[in-house]
Amino acid sequence: MAVNNFTAEVSGAGLGLRRSLLHPLNHLGTDEIQFMEVAPENWIRVGGRLGKEFRAYTERFPFVCHGLSLSIGSPAPLNRELLGDIRDFMAQHQIRYYSEHLSYSSDQGQLYDLLPIPFTEEAVHYVAGRIREAQDILGQRIAIENASYYCAPQQEMSEAEFINAVIREADCALLLDVNNVYVNSINHGYDPVEFLRALPGERTAYIHIAGHFLEAEDLRVDTHGAPVIDPVWQLLAHSYEFFGVKPTLLERDFNIPPISELLAELQQITALQAIATDQRNRNKNAGLSLVL
Repeated sequence: MAVNNFTAEVSGAGLGLRRSLLHPLNHLGTDEIQFMEVAPENWIRVGGRLGKEFRAYTERFPFVCHGLSLSIGSPAPLNRELLGDIRDFMAQHQIRYYSEHLSYSSDQGQLYDLLPIPFTEEAVHYVAGRIREAQDILGQRIAIENASYYCAPQQEMSEAEFINAVIREADCALLLDVNNVYVNSINHGYDPVEFLRALPGERTAYIHIAGHFLEAEDLRVDTHGAPVIDPVWQLLAHSYEFFGVKPTLLERDFNIPPISELLAELQQITALQAIATDQRNRNKNAGLSLVL
């Protein structure tokens, strides 16, 4: 496996590129959007007009990939053919990084949902082995995303313990989804800030932020179909405080608002990154003054 560091080779504030955004965003550049993300399954072997339009984006913006269907926790064999296609797709478009969900979505066929992996020691060894195999095929470390979930079958350890154990054994990176932390904290009754502290922040490659649906006061559904709410912005600020400023991507999959609203959320990310960077510099300078 080719060794890379844990941070994706992108920076700043990014946006997930959906087909419906190809035309609305075509007048923008890296001043407004520093990087983009796509699900490779939606673009592998896409040709014709759409393929050319996508190529124009990958020539203009740095890109990362976020997989939907590798199903890293599945009992079915790892899809090596898909990984080969992803590797070729990344090389074709000079894509900087690949991430996947810490969940599963297949068993004798695609289930079209992201289902929770049991938080057990056996599952840690199984999933870590599959991640290592995927990294060997891709020739690079990958990032695994903390997933939203609505039940916790066969739970022998906490979610944070499970995530830490998988990442440590697989020697992979973390894709930190702060909205998922918030959603899970409501649904499963834990402190999101303490959960954040417990994660392996030094291995964070990049961050996701998104909106969700309020089903009830004690039930949130991860939808990526609404604006980011204040408590999630606050969690993002905490993540920068704990782990340093990381590349951060806004996910919006449907109910796409006017571009001006998406850009305003990207500017919010940029503002929080600037505040965190300034605070770290002041703390560093204060430390140097005390030493002198």
